[in-house]
Amino acid sequence: MVIRMKKSDYDSIVRYCLDGLPNEACGLIAGFVDGDVRSIEKVYFLTNLDNNNVHFTMDTKEQFVAVKDARSLGSHPETPSRPSEEDKRLAYDSTAVYMIMSLMDNDNPVFKAFGVDKDKNVTEHVLEIV
Repeated sequence: MVIRMKKSDYDSIVRYCLDGLPNEACGLIAGFVDGDVRSIEKVYFLTNLDNNNVHFTMDTKEQFVAVKDARSLGSHPETPSRPSEEDKRLAYDSTAVYMIMSLMDNDNPVFKAFGVDKDKNVTEHVLEIV
């Protein structure tokens, strides 16, 4: 599967993550599916209520507003860009794409997209920045 994202959205995500350091940043993405390509159309930046650099809890009110808006459209900063055991445990939607940015080197962010199936197996998706 290919995840396609606009360069401007990518740049906004990098800025948001850097501004949130040392804590994890969190948010949601929305878009559409066309065959094997998922195109991101909108990014929602949410508050990490945990104010923590190891895990996050998204503000439920912000989540509700983002999901409602996404439906109206017709979606670990200091560790490698991969799902942690906690991320896999909490991955409740096997159809969702989980995007993780690593800021181990702030000048060279690593951004990856993953799927987590119902058995908690992780698959990396191709991420295209266009």
